[in-house]
Amino acid sequence: MSEKSAFVTYFCDMKRVVVGLSGGVDSSVAAYLLKQQGYDVWGLFMINWHDTTGTLSGECPWEEDALIAEIVAKRLDIPFRVVDLSKEYRKRVVDYMFAEYERGRTPNPDVLCNREIKFDVFLREAEKLGADYVATGHYCRRDEIEKDGTTYSRLLAGCDPGKDQSYFLCQLSQNQLKNILFPIGGIMKSEVRAIAEEQHLATAHRKDSQGICFVGKVDLPVFLQQKLKAAKGDIVEIAKDWSGYTNDGDDDLAALSTPITYSAKDGKKVGEHNGAHFYTIGQRKGLNVGGKAEPLFVLATDVEKNIIYVGQGQDHPGLYRKALHIKPDEMHWIRPDMALNEGEEHRFSMRIRYRQPLQGGTLKMTAEGGYIVFDEPQRGITAGQFAAWYDGEELVGSGVIDK
Repeated sequence: MSEKSAFVTYFCDMKRVVVGLSGGVDSSVAAYLLKQQGYDVWGLFMINWHDTTGTLSGECPWEEDALIAEIVAKRLDIPFRVVDLSKEYRKRVVDYMFAEYERGRTPNPDVLCNREIKFDVFLREAEKLGADYVATGHYCRRDEIEKDGTTYSRLLAGCDPGKDQSYFLCQLSQNQLKNILFPIGGIMKSEVRAIAEEQHLATAHRKDSQGICFVGKVDLPVFLQQKLKAAKGDIVEIAKDWSGYTNDGDDDLAALSTPITYSAKDGKKVGEHNGAHFYTIGQRKGLNVGGKAEPLFVLATDVEKNIIYVGQGQDHPGLYRKALHIKPDEMHWIRPDMALNEGEEHRFSMRIRYRQPLQGGTLKMTAEGGYIVFDEPQRGITAGQFAAWYDGEELVGSGVIDK
């Protein structure tokens, strides 16, 4: 074979990877590493949000992100495209978010964005560009394992313990994972920054994005008032020695996982708020109530009566619970071969929010769904959030916290 024909054959065999270029350093370095590995790399930028209502000043709009992403693509000499997915994002993520807050629950839009947009709608857009794989700048890893003749994708924690983002992908399926690449999951954030600087990428010193996925950092009450009306209500303080706190036995799963409910007569009014659905369990900021020996934290919200219940100090017993419940149809197994059947239980490492250190506990399956019983009481278990369970470094499954 001539040198020319060998060159043509090599490039015909190259696998095409479409990278979700966001204008951040992580996706930029992911694209660079893939090109170094010999892939046919394309950059695709997603427009997912146009409205700036509630967005805090100083945050970069998507136009700037797109411009930076295009500059990176030119630096890497890869094709670059832009796709507007804002209608799907509003329908699948933001509308769900509004509905959950209206019910007095606290959703996680980043988890939903990954499940519904980045690894669903975006995947289909990438396929239109002839993608064999899709890649992102997430700090997590993927490998494969064969079991009983079937190959399963494993979702593993990122090697950088301070940046592991596997939790945000806890709702992905085997079908979504099979053609995904995570080029930076095996390296540290400091290495990513160093590579970006060495390659003179425009994102080398850009700050990491914060706030709601693709929306940015927002004033949440202002953002939510696009759909939810403000309404004055009472802030009621519950004392630490309130008589309603009891020590339930470990055998009653329903009792262990049920949040404590309060009434206005259980405490005293200490202030007013603008809408119970704007607050979440464990919240400290935004209460605007002073003169207390210790900071106030939200213990519970009642959106029907529009009351917020608060308590003093991080050690307030109303902030802690030993167990949580997940409805049967909200149980999700990334590894379906490891799914528990009714009557079975298994010890896992758990987390109920991003960056929370893994917590020991037992997942118990019943006819009423899954119950997670923690070794130690957990602070701020919140309906609408996602509980995720790990077997070692592998994220095995997750579910929406019902209560």
